[in-house]
Amino acid sequence: MVKGSKSSKNDNFMGASTKQGYEIALKSRDIVKSLISDKISHRSPEERSIIERIVHSTADVEYASLTKMSSDFIQKSLESVKAGKDLLTDINMVKTGINKYEGSVECYINNAETLKLSKNCGITRAASAMRIAAMQGFEGMVVIGNSPTALFEVIKLVENDEMNVESVVGVPVGFVGAAESKMKLHKTDIPHLITEGPKGGTPVAVAVANSIIRLSKELL
Repeated sequence: MVKGSKSSKNDNFMGASTKQGYEIALKSRDIVKSLISDKISHRSPEERSIIERIVHSTADVEYASLTKMSSDFIQKSLESVKAGKDLLTDINMVKTGINKYEGSVECYINNAETLKLSKNCGITRAASAMRIAAMQGFEGMVVIGNSPTALFEVIKLVENDEMNVESVVGVPVGFVGAAESKMKLHKTDIPHLITEGPKGGTPVAVAVANSIIRLSKELL
């Protein structure tokens, strides 16, 4: 558990930026707590806050049980974010959803070199984008919400000492490769958060990233 937690009423709680939005977010959080508190009571306060935000963002209480984190995920993620290291996303939709981060949020999915490498190597653009990020010297937190091939590629790059990763949010969605890629990540020593099975996607990835960013500003 990360020590030094304190409450905060910043203007962007759960995405809210107005008084009415803030009140709605608080009410929604209370509803979420009532629905899943018994399922996450054994978690640390930081883990609970992340899972609550995932459930709030998806309206799916199953994530209370599906979300798994390595013991070092929060600490390593907070250290990365506090140091202002880059965030790397698999697609632009995830990048767009991440807010209030003072560092750089990168996505190479539409990079010209990504397209060239994808064609030459016969791999997906998402996997190619991870390779390009590694070639560009990426170091920080990876946030994958859609592409299993990107997650598989990150795992391979890290295991081959070709990519410097502080932590990985691995929550790709779908019925082809998603569950398998997440389970493979879960079996590594990489600090990580996953959602078991086919569920995941952009809302989950964004919720986790924004939770970490918010926690980094609340924890001393």
